[in-house]
Amino acid sequence: MRYEPLSSDLFRFNRKRFTRKMSPDSIAIFHSNDRMPRNGDTTYPFRQDSSLFYLSGLDQEETVLILFPDCIKDGFHELAFIRRTSDQIAVWEGEGLTKEQARQVSGIEKIYWLDEMEVILHELILLAKRVYVNLNEHDRFNSDVADRNLRFTRELQSRYPAHKFHRAQPILKKLMMIKHPMEVQIIQHAIDITGHAFQRVLEFVQPGVMEYEVEAEITHEFIRRRANGHAYEPIVASGKNNCVLHYIKNDQRCQAGELVLLDFGAEYANYAADLSRTIPVSGHFTERQRKVYDAVLRVLRRSSNLLVPGLTLDDYQKEVGKLMESELLDLGLLDKTDIKNQDEKRPAYKRYFMHGTSHHLGLGVHDLANRYDPIQAGMLFTCEPAIYIPEEGFGIRLENDILVTDHAPIDLMDRIPIEAEEIEMLMNAAVVG
Repeated sequence: MRYEPLSSDLFRFNRKRFTRKMSPDSIAIFHSNDRMPRNGDTTYPFRQDSSLFYLSGLDQEETVLILFPDCIKDGFHELAFIRRTSDQIAVWEGEGLTKEQARQVSGIEKIYWLDEMEVILHELILLAKRVYVNLNEHDRFNSDVADRNLRFTRELQSRYPAHKFHRAQPILKKLMMIKHPMEVQIIQHAIDITGHAFQRVLEFVQPGVMEYEVEAEITHEFIRRRANGHAYEPIVASGKNNCVLHYIKNDQRCQAGELVLLDFGAEYANYAADLSRTIPVSGHFTERQRKVYDAVLRVLRRSSNLLVPGLTLDDYQKEVGKLMESELLDLGLLDKTDIKNQDEKRPAYKRYFMHGTSHHLGLGVHDLANRYDPIQAGMLFTCEPAIYIPEEGFGIRLENDILVTDHAPIDLMDRIPIEAEEIEMLMNAAVVG
């Protein structure tokens, strides 16, 4: 792996928290992600299943984790199965994990080859009364493709119909929302890499460059600093593309006088950063662009301070809406009649700021979480207010990553330039240099 090895203490801690939540006499089974076919005999780059990684740190395909805290068979409370390395695999793909390496990474003593699993798992399941399975329960997930966990669950239900099956992800959602200090450190490192990439962008952007060239600068900085790559498809949206929320074509030319909206983040050790900035292609904001920019920045600062324990995300969004409404009135985009006649379910500010402000961040840019749980210390959120004005041909989005604490929110991106004056200064210093 490109990233520095993580401490197995993190994965031991995560497993202990998970097994404490399991029902008595239960076994839990977690599979790695599939190697996804791309075309012909090629596959997409492998990315580990977040749940398996969270509990084991094993970052390799064809891996299975078994947790059985009440197992009466001595020494089988936790075990993992990994792919047996062959001479052919070693020649074509490089050697996979050895058993000893898997022990060091995960902190799990019992490591077996995957081809030994059928007999061992059969015995263990017969010793259990309940089986926890890991199905994708992200509320934004909708796919016709059955992954390895789902396919295996169907096999288990057919083979062991008298067992009671439980869902692992409700437990994982509760646990993964609260970040261990080691996780915060890893995410901070992903954020620092992202900041270096943004600095590179500020030095590079000028009228005439292509959006994909900007993306290439970001990718270069990510890879040279040992990131896995992008945590999600990067957005480099110039001109009217500013107003396309999930614009990822990145194939247009950046023109003088336009803005370029950037939304990107490094993935380091499978943990994500998520940054948005909007910068002037020519190195200077127009008067109107600057007014809108400062309005979005004020909302970001005030919204970040609202991320405190006890508030729900729904109540938080309502408070952000009030802040945005005030700014839109000052900008002349809304008037008092718009506010008076607005639909409570579709407030007037949504015309110019139509998405949510914050989402959980961690092992995924939209981390596994229960959005209806109150905000708690240890949660990590993005904060990304925006104002999109299609009729004026531009939009502005700003986004930082915020850690909730029992005292005050901590902006993990506070060292990444965001003030308009600093953005202009850095861009023009690069031009002069």
